[in-house]
Amino acid sequence: MPEPDRPLGPIMQILVPVSDVDRAAEFYEHVLGLPLLFRYPGNAFFDVAGVRLYLARPTEPGYDGAATIYFRVADVTATLGLLKSRGATVRERPEVVHRDPEYDLWLAFVADPDGNNIGLMREAPKGLEAG
Repeated sequence: MPEPDRPLGPIMQILVPVSDVDRAAEFYEHVLGLPLLFRYPGNAFFDVAGVRLYLARPTEPGYDGAATIYFRVADVTATLGLLKSRGATVRERPEVVHRDPEYDLWLAFVADPDGNNIGLMREAPKGLEAG
């Protein structure tokens, strides 16, 4: 819960701007495997471990934002292979992007149909050849 000096609580919802909600919803449901919560014309909502992912075509003049969403995964390499087999476009192959004394941070990216980034990340045991 929010505290007086930290008024923001957990993230409840994230907007991902898309040009075609039907096409994007198909990708998020069938390629990424996210559960669809509900839809209404021009909008689709998915559950991501209790956070709502909101797909919509922005209507505000001048809005040109793109989203990057990072998902924690058990195995970056295996997850990337699964998403690729489902039709995802690989943007960046798995690599270690940070070496902490306790873990190696693995990261890979795919793109959704609108070019939004979908990051796959894992704090993995040190020294793995594939994350």
